[in-house]
Amino acid sequence: MITIDQVRQDSGVRTLIEKADAVMDAIGYTEHGMRHALLVSDTAQSVLRGLGHDPRRCELAAIAGLLHDVGNVVGRTGHEAAGAMLAGQMLREMGMPLDEVCDIMTAIGSHEDPRGLVPALDLCAAVILADKADVHHTRVRANGSIATDIHDRINGSATGSNVVVDAEAAVIRLLVEIDTSMAQPLEYFEIFLTRMALSRKAAKALGCRFEVHINGTRMA
Repeated sequence: MITIDQVRQDSGVRTLIEKADAVMDAIGYTEHGMRHALLVSDTAQSVLRGLGHDPRRCELAAIAGLLHDVGNVVGRTGHEAAGAMLAGQMLREMGMPLDEVCDIMTAIGSHEDPRGLVPALDLCAAVILADKADVHHTRVRANGSIATDIHDRINGSATGSNVVVDAEAAVIRLLVEIDTSMAQPLEYFEIFLTRMALSRKAAKALGCRFEVHINGTRMA
């Protein structure tokens, strides 16, 4: 059984994530490196764990979350499909069973679905929720432009973000703290509306309602 610790410690995986992030840096995107990958991995796992899913499904969600952006190494367009293929090959070479590899490939391949289709698997929903929740000032590059780029400004204003699962109430909450001297809560929705729509469908696929709370106030 291939564990999340084995995948995290694999030198090839780390190199692929770092190289993919270098591509994102070169084309002006926010941070998509190990910090983002580890956070998405941990959050995806905690979402399923909080809902009482089988421990192995939780671990597979962690692996899918870790690898979800490796396709950026070949470019941003179509990075989901490229990442699914790259991750699938690496995991098979590590000895992971094909049925588990297929589920991870599905999760990676659907985490950025522009059509907003209903997530096919629990892993898909968990990775979507975890990925879309990562808004934080540390994602802004050293050469970023908070003054002119709204994405950099929103990320730069975010002092914290966290996904909380309330299994009893069947609610998944995204809690975001924003420095309102830099950006306003409505600006968050202005650029992240598609992300929130995907997150809502992902939560629904897990039998939950999705809520966004900014600075302690429920916004949606």
